[in-house]
Amino acid sequence: MAENIIPIIMCGGSGSRLWPLSRQSFPKQFLELSENKKSLLQNTVERINDLKDVLNPILICNEEHRFLAAEQMREIRIKPTSILLEPIGRNTGPAIALAALKAISINKNPILIVLSSDHEIKDKKKFLKVLDSGVNFALNGEIVTFGVLPTKPETGYGYIKAMKPFNLNELKGERIEKFVEKPDINTAKEFIKDKSFTWNSGIFMFQAKTVLDEMNRLCPEILDLCEKSLKNSRNDLDFQRIDNNYFSRCPDISFDISVMEKTNKGIVIPLNAYWSDVGSWQSVWETANKNNQGNTIIGNVMELDTTNSYLRSEKRLLVGIGLKDIIAIETSDAILISEKSKSQKVKNIVKKLKENNILEGQMHRKIYRPWGYYEILAEDSRWQVKLIRVNPEGKLSLQMHHHRSEHWIIVKGTAKVEIDKKIDILSENQSIYIPLGSKHRLTNPGRIPLILIEVQSGSYVGEDDIVRYEDKYGRLN
Repeated sequence: MAENIIPIIMCGGSGSRLWPLSRQSFPKQFLELSENKKSLLQNTVERINDLKDVLNPILICNEEHRFLAAEQMREIRIKPTSILLEPIGRNTGPAIALAALKAISINKNPILIVLSSDHEIKDKKKFLKVLDSGVNFALNGEIVTFGVLPTKPETGYGYIKAMKPFNLNELKGERIEKFVEKPDINTAKEFIKDKSFTWNSGIFMFQAKTVLDEMNRLCPEILDLCEKSLKNSRNDLDFQRIDNNYFSRCPDISFDISVMEKTNKGIVIPLNAYWSDVGSWQSVWETANKNNQGNTIIGNVMELDTTNSYLRSEKRLLVGIGLKDIIAIETSDAILISEKSKSQKVKNIVKKLKENNILEGQMHRKIYRPWGYYEILAEDSRWQVKLIRVNPEGKLSLQMHHHRSEHWIIVKGTAKVEIDKKIDILSENQSIYIPLGSKHRLTNPGRIPLILIEVQSGSYVGEDDIVRYEDKYGRLN
């Protein structure tokens, strides 16, 4: 492999297709769906670690999920070259422009590999071999994409047509003739008969200068606005905040449409490494390990006379009897039951939940924060009970509430509690009361996680009743 290879990891996504496990507050790239107990994002990064001379990745993320992305990188001992925070989603065209501009400021002219953070690739060895075959094309000034060899007439993917049919016994790139949007079923059946068609994986490889030159030629407005938004960005802890004034003026457009459909430098290389975009619960079942009855069983589950189903419990006992081709997902606040073949329609349900302002459509009861997480155990209009976990050396902001008081009961670990400048050290089975209007802060000074129960009571217990005075994570009001 050539030197100076920088992976570009796209970490956006709203999280509707794998509801109720994936939601806007915790989209699918952060989920643990594979047997190795790592998230899709973590697997994406580790999958390319064996590339020779590969540098740590550039992550492109949004404001809401920045600490999730950073924490998951810390868990696998990866320090990203950069984490770029988009102030608003503008699709893959502007995102790739930002990444290329950032990369060229780090290295003279690195090769970039653009990867989605929420895809699954089972055969890592084959995948790396295919990437290796793309390097020479990239060094010769081509813009490479990797087309997945179709296994069925899929209507959920876009297709790429090469100028020549592929010889499946060799990894040979071909010129791209055209991109085709998601077809109907009859068209898809015709496509898979033609060996020049592949599924569009959204994986790209090119040198940074190559893609910037092409964007300057084909979509100069995007490049100009991204240059200005990067120039006017600011650093915030481990993140680089992209300027909203310029970036929000970028067109909302994909890299396929802005560049790949117009360039004469496009090359497609066939990919046959058991790729999946994990776009539905059916696709999760297809790539998961199964028992002799074709079932995937995860969590607290019992089944009888059940076949070809995906049963997953996060909390409670889930029992299935006489099921066939069923998806059943249990979480603490929602349960999904669907025919496997209709699991794509989950996104329609999520849309209805949002339209009706039903919280479960967007938020989990477990909410992640830079210091750890909290989980809502019980609630009413004037009170709420939470389980709070604070990571070692984690520190909540110095804050105050206008409408609620709080009571903290330490379950595990050691807590340093500051209330109106008075400091107490609490251990297991001790508790403390925080009066309404008091400035207070919670810190875990220990080496093990701090677990506590928080009981809130007052006229209003919403999360927006927080006035922050100091915060090590930069979340001031």
